[in-house]
Amino acid sequence: MGKTSRKESETPCKETFEPFSVEVKTQATAVSLLNSPEEDIIVKACEAIRTFAEKGDENKVSLLGLGALEPLCRLINHNNRVIRGNAFTALGIMATNGDVSSVLKKLNIIPSVIEKLTLDEDTVIHEYATLCLTTLSVDFVGKAQIFENNGLPPLIVLLSSSDPDVKKNSLQVIFNLVQDYKSRQAVHTLGGIPPLLELLKSDFPVIQHLALNTLQSVTTDKDTRSTFRNEHGFEKLMDILKNTKLTDLHAEALQVMANCLSDSETVQLIHSNGGLARLLEFILTPNTPEIKCITIKCLTRVAQSSESRKVLHEQDVEKVLVGLLSVENTSVKALVCQAVAAMGLHPSSRDSFRDLGCIPAMVELLSSENLALREAASQALSSLTVNNQPNAFAVYTAGGHKILVRLLNGSCSKTVASSAATLCLMAGEVVIRSSILSHKGMEALVEPLKSKDPQVLVNSMQCVTVLACDKEARTQFRQAGGLQLLVNLLQTKDKDVLHNACLAVNVLASDKPSSVEMCRIGALEMLEEIKHSENHRNRFSELAMISLLNCNLSVKYSLMGHLSPTDMITGGFYDAGKACSGQMIPTLEELFKQPVNYHRPIIFADSAAEKKKEKVKHTDEPHFESTVVKPQGMIDDVSLQMLVKKAKESIFPLKDDKEQYSALARVVSDAMGGAVGMEKLHEFPWELHLSELKVLLKSNVIPIGSINKGFYCHRALLFKYLADCIEMSCSLVRGEYNRAWNEVVLFRENPTNRSPSQPCHYIVDLMHQPGALLGVDTLAALQYQTI
Repeated sequence: MGKTSRKESETPCKETFEPFSVEVKTQATAVSLLNSPEEDIIVKACEAIRTFAEKGDENKVSLLGLGALEPLCRLINHNNRVIRGNAFTALGIMATNGDVSSVLKKLNIIPSVIEKLTLDEDTVIHEYATLCLTTLSVDFVGKAQIFENNGLPPLIVLLSSSDPDVKKNSLQVIFNLVQDYKSRQAVHTLGGIPPLLELLKSDFPVIQHLALNTLQSVTTDKDTRSTFRNEHGFEKLMDILKNTKLTDLHAEALQVMANCLSDSETVQLIHSNGGLARLLEFILTPNTPEIKCITIKCLTRVAQSSESRKVLHEQDVEKVLVGLLSVENTSVKALVCQAVAAMGLHPSSRDSFRDLGCIPAMVELLSSENLALREAASQALSSLTVNNQPNAFAVYTAGGHKILVRLLNGSCSKTVASSAATLCLMAGEVVIRSSILSHKGMEALVEPLKSKDPQVLVNSMQCVTVLACDKEARTQFRQAGGLQLLVNLLQTKDKDVLHNACLAVNVLASDKPSSVEMCRIGALEMLEEIKHSENHRNRFSELAMISLLNCNLSVKYSLMGHLSPTDMITGGFYDAGKACSGQMIPTLEELFKQPVNYHRPIIFADSAAEKKKEKVKHTDEPHFESTVVKPQGMIDDVSLQMLVKKAKESIFPLKDDKEQYSALARVVSDAMGGAVGMEKLHEFPWELHLSELKVLLKSNVIPIGSINKGFYCHRALLFKYLADCIEMSCSLVRGEYNRAWNEVVLFRENPTNRSPSQPCHYIVDLMHQPGALLGVDTLAALQYQTI
């Protein structure tokens, strides 16, 4: 605004002697005269200092060096109104220099200045006191001092002053203060919104701009927005926007409106007054890119609620936004993409954008050299493809998936997160998923898993989970080194990241090599730790653990001590004994390399013993033991091969289930030393036999077919292995003291009433009366399990 005219308010000082003139020839003289006992001399000195200070910063600094500040600070509290006014005038001019304002803060001048903002003081004092505060309120310390000394209430009152300079200065101080949260709330509480709105009618543009900028700050508070609405603030903004003579205020008016449009009540109010239509006109009317950008921001704010998106859709905002994609300005395009992303949350808008050709245009923007534009375009596509198969295919047809795969390795976290989210949404379609994989989509997802950004991690793992339903994808991910990064994320403290890591592990565990690798690098131990954590335990971690164990039956049996009928161990299984919770289970190769020791031997069911080309199929989708590569140097288990053949020959001719289980039990018992009476059990030399085998084989790993004197645990394992080979259902349960047993289910009809057959659970006796089936609740079965 510049220096506005003001009325002279000086009044003659009280005279007690004849007037005389004083000529001040140097600034040093003027400074010294500030301490004069004569009031009119002090007035002349203040005037001289003001005149000298007005000529530039060098003069202000010179006066500072001469010690002018301390007497001036004292004189603003003088009893004489004229002296106070002239002292404030000189001080206000000097305070516009940074060095001077720094010293003023140290002199703690702010409380004294605020005291002089009362309405009974002259306008000249108000003008220069507020001028002082404008320079003292630019940093945190000054703002804090003004706020703590209750400077806001009088400043708000002075917004209604008749003097434009007082209004401007007071408004500038308030604007500086409301950059802090406490002051923003205080302005609203102290009734500052009405006078701020009134200043929009000022004849001085600088005051109008300052008022709008201040309103822009305070309307970030929800309660303030409510008051703004109740005080007809939007009507006043619309008056500005409709006035073609106030185009210089349009940008700031739109900024204020953008803040307030996040409230649905406000949207309805503006819509009912024709405000939304006016916003669309602003976009379509030729104007500066700045105005277009701010207007688009307003529309984006409107689109933050479902009710408001519906209103915008009814106004055909999609057509307006798509039209703006042809604008050359990059900032405009980026903001259009953000608006599309917001409107894309409305189902009908997604279809409208597709019909208007928006998706190919968005795909094209993914290749822009501008980082912000690429980010916004990727976010828009992510929004447009949510639950929308046609849009997913439109992105695919435009080649968007190829670009999105490349963007996964970009430097912008938001772009990577959006790209992963879009690919995840598209990958539900088989054709698109295959194409994503053919362009190394799974390999590209490895790099984002190194990110520290939770959203990047969550979206990337969700994409991995969807793509991993394809066997080829699981292989690609494993070979690209993704498993280690994924397993590392099981240690995160972020719940969303942890949940999605568990889900990804759960899906990838269906790939046997991946499952084995994840177990090798500690996934089970981490999941076990999660299981015992009250803060991090979740159903996804339990699913992941079950999936890993189902594809690693050797590990599952060591940890859980139980294999179900669907856990089929037809090859590559080894029993390393009972493991403690959290204990790492060594691989067979690691166990084979260990020197012979005195610990229990590891029993290995050699995969070479089972030569079937096809996996046994069950309607309940059984789990198969992963193929374990036999360590180099280990002999083939020819005896086990012969037992498989013998079992088939003995069992296949039999039709009755009970007879089949009994016959198989006798095959196992005969192979492992025959029946042993309970009273003779302590004489059975199974431990000596196994020790001799370890020495003979020079290994802690013993092929199960080489065992001629087997105890409960060995017989039960062999029974389970042979049963699985010939498609007979049974479980394997580990007990204490080297005991183990097999449970089977037989169905028996009730002959009296021909009722449906009922399942009956039995334990197969392999040790004492081979072939006997013991009801699980009978005394004999209980003794079998616990003795």
